[in-house]
Amino acid sequence: MIPSLLIIEDDSSLREMLCLHFQDQGMQADGAKDLASGLRRLRESPPDLVLLDQQLPDGTGLDLLKRLRELESELPVIMMTGRHDLELAIEAIKQGATDFVHKPIDAEELGRTVAKALENRRLSKEAAAEPQTGDEPSASELIGRSAAMLEVSKAIALCASSDANVFITGESGTGKEVVARLIHQHSGRSGSFVAVNCAAIVDTLLESELFGHERGSFTGAVERKPGKFELAQDGTLFLDEVAELAAPLQAKLLRTLQERVVEPVGGIRAIKTNARVIAATNRDLEHEVQGGRFREDLAYRLRVVGIRLPSLRERLDDIPLLVSALMARIASRIGRAALKVPPSVMARFQTYDWPGNVRELENLLTQVMVQARSRVLTPDLLPKPLSRPTPEAVQGGNTPFKTLEEVEAEYVQRVLDHTGGHKGQACALLGISRPALDRKISKFGLTVARERGPGP
Repeated sequence: MIPSLLIIEDDSSLREMLCLHFQDQGMQADGAKDLASGLRRLRESPPDLVLLDQQLPDGTGLDLLKRLRELESELPVIMMTGRHDLELAIEAIKQGATDFVHKPIDAEELGRTVAKALENRRLSKEAAAEPQTGDEPSASELIGRSAAMLEVSKAIALCASSDANVFITGESGTGKEVVARLIHQHSGRSGSFVAVNCAAIVDTLLESELFGHERGSFTGAVERKPGKFELAQDGTLFLDEVAELAAPLQAKLLRTLQERVVEPVGGIRAIKTNARVIAATNRDLEHEVQGGRFREDLAYRLRVVGIRLPSLRERLDDIPLLVSALMARIASRIGRAALKVPPSVMARFQTYDWPGNVRELENLLTQVMVQARSRVLTPDLLPKPLSRPTPEAVQGGNTPFKTLEEVEAEYVQRVLDHTGGHKGQACALLGISRPALDRKISKFGLTVARERGPGP
C-alpha cells in the first residue's frame, strides 16, 4: 500500500518541492497552506504521516499538534521550523511530535526521518494485530518455560524445605538472588531473608556486617550492632559474590558453619545461629579453589546443594515471557504503559548474545520505555547491536537492504571476533590504523572480546 503524506506548510515553493520530492519516492503527497485547510484534509482523508510547519498564518504547529493527538494519538507528526530553538523542540516532542527538523530542509535527511516514522507506524499496526495470549506471567515469578528453567524450578522445590546450604552459580545478571528468595519463600522458615553482597563491602567492615560487633570494639562502634547472621535467625542469609571473601573471613565463616555460632567483633561470647545459608558467585569456584584463592573445606560446606542458573543465551525461547513480565514491572515503577513488541523486534531480541543476561534485558527495556514516543517498541529505540536486522529477517524479505554502514559494522565485528579481540591483528586484516579501528568500534558500538585467542 502506498504511504500517504500531508505537508502543512505556508511557503508554497517549499510545499510544492516537498510534495514532488516524496511523490518521486513513490508516495502520495498532498499539501495544505494553513492550519484550517490542514485540519480539514486530516478529517476528510487521514494520512499515514504529517509534515507540519511551526509558523503558519492562522496559528502554530503546536496548536494543531494538540488537535491531531485528539483525532489520532498514533499518527506520526514531524515538525519543521526555521527557528533553532531547543526549548521549542522539547515542547514539540512533549506534545507528541514524532520528530523535529530544522530549515533549510535537507531532503535526504528528511527522507530518512520520514522513512523511519512510516516504518515505526507499520510496526505499530503489526504489533496491534498480534493476538494476546492472556497467560503472561507476573513480574514476581520465576519466568520461563525452557527445559533449563524447568530444571532450576525442580531444584528449588527439592531443596526449599531442607536446612541444607545451597550454592547458586551463574553469570552476572542471571537472577541468583531471585532464586535465593524463592527458596526462602518456599522454605516455610519464619525468619527474614537477609542479603549481603560480599563484593560491595570493604573487608574491614564486612566482618562486622556479617558477625556484628560490640560497643567500643573499634573506633566508631558507639553501640552494639547485630550482624547479618543474627538478623537472619530462623530465616535465610544470602551471601552473594561469596568468592570475593578475604582469607580471614573465609576462615571465620567456615567456623560459623561448622559450629553454628557467630562471634561478634570485640565480643567475649559466641551467639548461636540457625540461619540457613545460601551462597552465590559468578566465578568458577573450582578454579578459585585450585588457585588457592578459596578454601576447599569452605566450598564443601557451602555447596551441599548446587543450582546452576543458565545464561539468557541458553534460554532464548523464554525471552518473550521475560519481556512481557519485565515491562509490566518497569511500567509500574515509572508510571507508563507497557509497550507492544512487534514480532520483527522480538526476533532481534532472540538472536542477540545478551552478555549481561536478564539484568541487561531489564535495563534495556527501562531505557526504551522512557524514550518511547508511542506505545510500540520500535527498532530505532534499540542500541546499535540490536537495531541491525537479523539474518532471518533479511532472508524473509521483511527489511530493506542493509546500508553500507551496516555492512561495514558487521564486517569489522567479524574481523574482531576472528582475532579474539586482538586489535593489532584486526588492523592488519582491515588495512587501517589503530586509531581508525578504535573510531569504528566506538561509532558502531562493536564488542571487543577479551581473554580469547585468535580464531581459526
